[in-house]
Amino acid sequence: MPPEPAASNTALDTVLENTVDQIICRLGKRLVVGTPLGLGKPNRLINALYRRACADTSIQLEIVTALSLDIPQSQHWLQARLMEPIVERLFGQDYPRLQYLIDLKRHQLPDNVAISEFYFQSGAALGNASMQRRYISSNYTHVARDMMDRGVNLILQLISAPQMVNAQTRYSLSCNPDVTLDLKALLDAAPEHKVMAVAQVHPDLPFMHGDAVIEANFFDQIIDEDPQQPLFTVPRVPVTLRDHAVGFHASGLIEDGGTLQIGIGSLSDALVHSLILRHRHNDRYRAIANILDVEPSVPRRFEAFDEGLYGASEMFMDGFMHLYRAGILKREVFDDLDLMHRANDGEAVAEAGTGAVMDGGFFLGSKPFYEFLQGLEDTEQPRFRMHGVGRINQLYGGNEALEIEQRRHARFVNTCMMMTVMGAAVSDGLADYQMVSGVGGQYNFVAMAHAMADGRSALMLRSARESGGKLNSNIIWDYPHNTIPRHLRDWVVTEYGVANLRGKTDEECIQAMLMITDAAFQDELIEQAKSAGKLALNWIIPSYARNNTESYLREVLQPWIDQNDLPEYPFGSDFTDIEQRLIHALQRLKALASSKMAMLSTAWSGQPQRFQQELNRVGLDKPRSLKEKFYARLLAGALKR
Repeated sequence: MPPEPAASNTALDTVLENTVDQIICRLGKRLVVGTPLGLGKPNRLINALYRRACADTSIQLEIVTALSLDIPQSQHWLQARLMEPIVERLFGQDYPRLQYLIDLKRHQLPDNVAISEFYFQSGAALGNASMQRRYISSNYTHVARDMMDRGVNLILQLISAPQMVNAQTRYSLSCNPDVTLDLKALLDAAPEHKVMAVAQVHPDLPFMHGDAVIEANFFDQIIDEDPQQPLFTVPRVPVTLRDHAVGFHASGLIEDGGTLQIGIGSLSDALVHSLILRHRHNDRYRAIANILDVEPSVPRRFEAFDEGLYGASEMFMDGFMHLYRAGILKREVFDDLDLMHRANDGEAVAEAGTGAVMDGGFFLGSKPFYEFLQGLEDTEQPRFRMHGVGRINQLYGGNEALEIEQRRHARFVNTCMMMTVMGAAVSDGLADYQMVSGVGGQYNFVAMAHAMADGRSALMLRSARESGGKLNSNIIWDYPHNTIPRHLRDWVVTEYGVANLRGKTDEECIQAMLMITDAAFQDELIEQAKSAGKLALNWIIPSYARNNTESYLREVLQPWIDQNDLPEYPFGSDFTDIEQRLIHALQRLKALASSKMAMLSTAWSGQPQRFQQELNRVGLDKPRSLKEKFYARLLAGALKR
């Protein structure tokens, strides 16, 4: 089925169609496109190429990429009433959705087109056979190699507008030097490989320094026509009490004068918030620590940040902005081994000038984050650098000694979905190998932690999750596959503490994991471990670990909840107060959807007259049909909870 027509823009459409003509003229009709993950995709150019392939089935088109971003799509009419105004507010009316992604979701991709991805927008590919079959399981640092093996012959990417750098006009790969730099190096080393690289300037992309700075001849063609593509923004998500507790425990693992790598999501937001609390309100931070750290098995750090932190993370996101503004992200690094030795020894190195405080591989975040990057002063810009993942995600790019010296006391903090009691992590897929997201760079950073004398890996997760009105443990006995093998086990962090697994026996690992498991699931895991001969039959879990419940957390943390030290939106929200309450209510209804009795009970308890503002926001304050009356009561019941 041919794609839907794109919004008309005659001048831009003409440029893009001419570009597609030039691509086919130069490369022929077998096109393997490498385009960046996330923000750096030139959507309208990709759509023009895709439309041509749909119209001409003699073209064989494969797109190799990751994180194909799409604006939120409502699955239910009630959700649509809430989300459509929010989506328009965040993305505008004319955000150019990726047409191949629309057709993938509709199961309407033409036979002459293939989409291969190594990382999905979380949950986007579940149940979609086409997307699942074309998933490429690859470490981030191997993606450029894998693209070469697939025969990539076309690179398409958004770049920033040019600037003067050292009296020369330069461009920047901005948000996505990650794979592009590594891929270009491989292509340059294989001159027999016929390839074309096309960039499109995006006026809103910030000019990023580091290896992202390139000369114009890096690309065969640069399109200066405005792409008419608002930057994709990631809405700021709520941070639950469980999230705050996880982030708080992780924050005590971070060394002053060290290095930090984190990802995106509510657990990372919770960690960043706790680091700022530790720095700015140290007395309150220590008071919480006295409550939560009943018997810590891992030494914690409680002091405010004097030397500060250096960021070295494949993903550069909002959290690093908040740490910079809080005066925490300030430890400078220099690309000279002697200077780094001297700086790490506490010697002043004024002759080196201003150093970098952040090195990243790609960035993605909220609108305020993009505005922060755009608003950096000329003297600040070089402090935030972007590089290829071959440099960021590993130590083996040729300057291993320098990388280790820069990343002293490295703490690589990532999230996972589940952990086995033996210390293996499940981060990317389900038991039937349905992929939720992908490996990404997680394995790279965990392995790097083990390759450094003072490096550590910390995997964060909530100990339990609710599904269908039932609580399920995220700490499990075993699983059909894992993302991080148990021989790379290190720190594991839940809302109930930190388990130190590195160098421990299997029995010691099981005991440590049980101490941070939700109390509802401890006995079953103990029985499994004893039955397998992995736990002494006379071992008894300490009594204080039996308090591992959300209700106990809420009880002991209530004073800090009341004084807003653990806010739901620590860094602001993209939603109004009414929308926030509605989002929570719809999430509750989604969790109950598999139980008719639970849904009916919720509707029976609903009192619509108490929630007229919320019901008005979704057009249910004056229900016009029996169905709307039922949903008004159902939503009111969820709001009441």
